[in-house]
Amino acid sequence: MQISVFGAGAWGTALAQAFADTHQVTLWARDAAHIEALRADRENRRYLPGLPLHPELQLTSDFDAAARSADLHLVVTPLSGLRSTTRALHRLKPDTPLIWACKGLEAGSARLPHEIVFEELGADAPCGVLTGPSFAAEVARGLPAAVTIASADPEFASHWVNSLHQPLLRLYANTDVIGCEIGGAIKNVMAIASGVSDGMGFGLNARAALITRGLAEIARLAEALGGKPETLMGLAGMGDLILTCTGDLSRNRRVGLALAEGKTLDDILRDLGHVAEGVSTAREVTAMAERVGVDMPICSAVNALLHEGHVAREVVEQLLARDPKHE
Repeated sequence: MQISVFGAGAWGTALAQAFADTHQVTLWARDAAHIEALRADRENRRYLPGLPLHPELQLTSDFDAAARSADLHLVVTPLSGLRSTTRALHRLKPDTPLIWACKGLEAGSARLPHEIVFEELGADAPCGVLTGPSFAAEVARGLPAAVTIASADPEFASHWVNSLHQPLLRLYANTDVIGCEIGGAIKNVMAIASGVSDGMGFGLNARAALITRGLAEIARLAEALGGKPETLMGLAGMGDLILTCTGDLSRNRRVGLALAEGKTLDDILRDLGHVAEGVSTAREVTAMAERVGVDMPICSAVNALLHEGHVAREVVEQLLARDPKHE
């Protein structure tokens, strides 16, 4: 089977690596110079330095060729690129199955990824989301991981789980796209909060409390939007949340750590060199929670810190001063 992966960042490269053992995989990047560097180095020095590329992995900056040759389109751009990439793929080769591995809420519209795809392809398009606890560097190195493919069509999810399943990258099927995407989006906001907590020296008890209450916030919003709370107990919810809030490879957690040091957001993002989806998601999810009447104090606190000029200690003090409630 021919898979074309669109997006040669860390996660796109890692998934291309993972599937190249058993499939013909082409990795596409918009930047032709980046592709030439990958060819010359056989390594993605920009995003995954020190990890050699699979010898069978094909590389291209020719979008049309990558789209037309594929039996599966796997979109692994930042969320900001999902709409334009999906639209272009549909123009070139409609009806090709599409899986996206983007997480977050679209800036300005607060659309979930599947809503973006449905607007471009229609609600009956053969498509689904790949999500779950998975640091790119570990997947690219061939370390064990487990992720979820979710689709409203159970046959689609089951088919692609069976087709893409690898011994060291286990896939599980799910039909709750909303729950899976809410978990994948908001865990990045919680990871920023976790980084702030750790950076201020609040300790492991505080981190455990934050993760637990964060999961409650995520589940409340998912249910309000039509998702299933039990989804958030699985890989796409609790699994992804724990990993991103505790792992040193988490970009969003590193944003929180730097905020706790008093660094400005502009400086943090410049030094990071990668997209941290939790930064834009914090604003969108706070507005969404207000619209649907869901209480999300941790997300609101992170938004205040990132986008409303508050400082870390002030935000933490306000959060801790909230009246106690039943769990």
